[in-house]
Amino acid sequence: MITIKEIAQRLNMSTTTVSNVIHGKEGEVSEETRKKVQEFLNEVDYVPNINARNLAQNESKIIGLALKARVDKYENLIMDPFVSELIGGIEETIRNAGYFMMLYISRDTEKIMRHVSTWNVDGLILFGMLDDDGVRVSEKYKKPIVCIDTYSMEGLKHFTNVGLDDLGGTYEMVKYMISCGHRKIAFLSDNTNGVDLARFQGYIKALKEAGIQFEQEDFLKIRPASAEIEESLDEICIKAMNYTAIMCVSDLYAVTLMSALTDRGIRVPEGISIAGFDDNMLGSLYRPALTTVHQDVKNKGIIAAETLLKKVAGEETAAQITLPTKLVIRDTVTKPRRLPLYNGSKN
Repeated sequence: MITIKEIAQRLNMSTTTVSNVIHGKEGEVSEETRKKVQEFLNEVDYVPNINARNLAQNESKIIGLALKARVDKYENLIMDPFVSELIGGIEETIRNAGYFMMLYISRDTEKIMRHVSTWNVDGLILFGMLDDDGVRVSEKYKKPIVCIDTYSMEGLKHFTNVGLDDLGGTYEMVKYMISCGHRKIAFLSDNTNGVDLARFQGYIKALKEAGIQFEQEDFLKIRPASAEIEESLDEICIKAMNYTAIMCVSDLYAVTLMSALTDRGIRVPEGISIAGFDDNMLGSLYRPALTTVHQDVKNKGIIAAETLLKKVAGEETAAQITLPTKLVIRDTVTKPRRLPLYNGSKN
C-alpha cells in the first residue's frame, strides 16, 4: 500500500498538502492541486490506512456488540426477528456515525468477558445480560457500556440501560383482555427472569386489579429447545383448554402457539384468544393477524447506539432510558366463546 509520504514524493508536494486532500480539507489547497492529487489517488487506487489514523487519534472507530444467548432457547440467536431488527438499528446508527461494528454471540458469560476484555473498541453494547452478568463484564471492561433490556443494574452506575415499559405494556394488554370478558387468562413464557419477569408482573397486576386470583398452573412454561418444543406444545395445548385467553411473552411464542393450536383443530380466536408482545413481522403477517403490544425494536437499537456514542464522546447520559409501548388490536382477541372439544392430537 502506497503511503502519503511516497505520494508526496511522486508529486513533488509536501505530505501536509497530500494529507489535506485525502482528508477533505479542501480549503487548505488550490483546486488545481486538489485535482492533481485526486487523479493520482485514483490512478494508484489509494485506500486510506484507517488503522494508522485511528491509532494516531487514540481511537479504534469500532463499537462492540456482545449478545448472550440462552442454552435452552436459541440455536441461532439472529433467527429471532426481535434480535435481527435490534441489530439492524444498532449497525445502521454506528455506520452512519462513521464507526464499524464488531459482533460476538455466546451462551457463556465467561467467554463474553474473556473476548470483550481484549477488544480494542471505543465502547460496548450488551444484550441478554441476566443477574450479575453485567457486573462481571464491567470488572473486565472499563470503557463506556450501554445495556439493552437489563433489569439487574445494581452496581452498574456508570452504565446506561435502554429498556421498555414491559410491565405497563403487558398490564394494558391483559386489562384489554379482561374488558373483552375474559376471566380465565394464562401467561406463556419460558422463564421468569429479566424482561419476562417484568411482563409477568404486568399480567399479575392486571389480574389482581380485576379481582382475579392467579394460580401457579396459570403460568404455561414453554420449552423452546428443538428437542423439546413439540412435546412442550402438546402439553400446553391440552392445558390451554382450561382458559379462554393466553397472554404470550413474545410474538414469536404467540405465533408458535397459534400454529400448534391450529394443527390440533383449535381455532384462534374462536376457540381461544391469544395476545403477544413486540409487534414484529411474524404477528402482522400471520392470519389471523396477532393482537399484540407494540415496541419500536429498531428504534431501541438506534437509541442504544446513539447513547453509547454520546458516552464515547464524553457526554453524560441517564442511567435508565425507558421507551413506551402501545396496544395493537388486530384479530386474535375477541369475547370468550364456547371452547371446542380437544382430544390432544394433531389433525
